[in-house]
Amino acid sequence: MSVYLFWFATIVFFGTYIAIATEKFHKTTVALAGAMMMFFVILEGPSHSEIDHSKPTITEVISQSVMGKEYHNQVSNVIEKAETYDRLNGFSRYVDFDVIFTLAGMMLLVNILSGTGVFQYIAIKCAKYSRGSPIRTMILLVLATAILSAFLDNVTTVLLIAPVTLLVAAELDVNPIPFLMAETMSSNIGGSATLIGDPPNLIIGSYAGLNFSQFLINLSPFIIIVLIIYCIALYLHYGKKMEVNVEKRARIMELDENAAITDVDNMRRGGAVMIITIIGFLLHGALHLQPSVVAMGGATLALVICKIDVDHQLEKIEWSTLFFFMGLFIVVNGAQQAGLMDEFGKLLAFTKSWHPLLTILVVMWVSGIAAAVTNNVSFTAAIVSVIGAFLAAQDNIMFTGNTDLKELMWWGLALAVCLGGNGTIVGAAANLVTAGVAEKSGIKITFKEFLRYGVPVTLGSLVLASIYIVARFYVEIKI
Repeated sequence: MSVYLFWFATIVFFGTYIAIATEKFHKTTVALAGAMMMFFVILEGPSHSEIDHSKPTITEVISQSVMGKEYHNQVSNVIEKAETYDRLNGFSRYVDFDVIFTLAGMMLLVNILSGTGVFQYIAIKCAKYSRGSPIRTMILLVLATAILSAFLDNVTTVLLIAPVTLLVAAELDVNPIPFLMAETMSSNIGGSATLIGDPPNLIIGSYAGLNFSQFLINLSPFIIIVLIIYCIALYLHYGKKMEVNVEKRARIMELDENAAITDVDNMRRGGAVMIITIIGFLLHGALHLQPSVVAMGGATLALVICKIDVDHQLEKIEWSTLFFFMGLFIVVNGAQQAGLMDEFGKLLAFTKSWHPLLTILVVMWVSGIAAAVTNNVSFTAAIVSVIGAFLAAQDNIMFTGNTDLKELMWWGLALAVCLGGNGTIVGAAANLVTAGVAEKSGIKITFKEFLRYGVPVTLGSLVLASIYIVARFYVEIKI
């Protein structure tokens, strides 16, 4: 690639991310505009045919290798796969469709379940179980939101829980903002626990080859601890600030959770499919199935057995989010082919003489802060290739050949970007959704007010995540 193309890709890459962060234009429009510029000039344009002939081809490398004949069959398979890749169309080459179809499948499945009223039932049940106590209601809603967000799309979870929260807050005559903020934070915390809980985890899992069970085993125990500490902090902070009289508590007990259920049959069928799908995620690594196959399989089964309007359900899929992801993947791939990601990778080169634990912690804190400022999905889409190149570098002695250390880097990154998303109102999609729901009800959550809630939670959770990574390093890693 020429220096002109490098600078073109650099301008498009940073321009796209800055435009997304400023929110002056719709993020999907910005991502697609950046993607098309990368396509026309870098990925599929005249420069696409530029090849560095100073480097030997894979065939030449094999022919020069002493082991070439012994591994002839394996090499032939590699070359055949490479030729197949070259014949793919542009979108197939540069978009991670495993992430796209996993999201689409889960969106469809959650939309079918949401139409039954089951999530509203859970929220009202939590409020009644607390006997109208505001702080107990808050903690139960926080736990319900976190658990749902671990297995469903956290944006959808917030969309479904927030309106009921506004109703409960109105009945108790308390400020709804602390409730909404607490639920938003818990959705991002809970989503960190699994592969499908938060889009950054999907991106990391797809890139690093980490499956659902690995995320569940490595991250969920820690996230449970974080949630417990978070709930204790909420109780200590709000416990004595939200006292209400008996009359207001009685209003909550009068709410009918059963009235929220609008379709019992589909709730049972959809619930059964969701359980089967989650089991499928737990087993997909052992069965050698991609997460997208499991998600789309569950969505298809739900369409078959649930009595629904299929066209209506397909219209409810968040197509804007899916196209946003596709645009980001292409922008990042264009930057990578132009050499920009290699330059980013060099920024980590100075850490090669450091202790690997220090490198991981620095990556975590930089990533957590950057995710809060730029949006954790956008940042993760860009950073995974940089981290991947750093871990694969031949002169990176500490990480080369140490699978446990490499995985610890990915776990640290996953925690950093997901928990860092709580930092600002643009840090995660769930944050923006909560602000949107509140605004429709006449409640304004400003950027500054969000910082007041988000920064302490983010800093606290990143400190806990750092302690967790340090503990795992000294217990498990052999250097």
